[in-house]
Amino acid sequence: MSNDSNDRIAEFTAFRKRMNERILAEPNQVVRRFFALDTQTYQGGALDVKTKELLGLVASMVLRCDDCISYHVAQCREAGVSREEMFEAFSVGLVVGGSIVIPHMRRAVDFLDRLERGDDVTATAPAHDHA
Repeated sequence: MSNDSNDRIAEFTAFRKRMNERILAEPNQVVRRFFALDTQTYQGGALDVKTKELLGLVASMVLRCDDCISYHVAQCREAGVSREEMFEAFSVGLVVGGSIVIPHMRRAVDFLDRLERGDDVTATAPAHDHA
């Protein structure tokens, strides 16, 4: 994997972690409660974590949020989602979101490829929130 790819994944992870910590350090209860709600939403329940992360991935694709897509791709891998399952989720996002989702799917597949080649962004990503 190129150093540039490693740097981008490390940069994404470090920025996300640093800013989440910074945001949660503020005494705003609405923000803190929203982050906590997000954390609780992705815990296993009637739906397992794998299913919830796939749902988050599809929703993120339809909403066209690249940071959220990258986060859910990494979380899906951590939850044991196979490449084939990931591509089925990509196809649902594409059908629901339409052709405007294609550039986001490209970046999602690129991110997945980089993760599969060896960078494990989930090892340093905080467990809470997808924002």
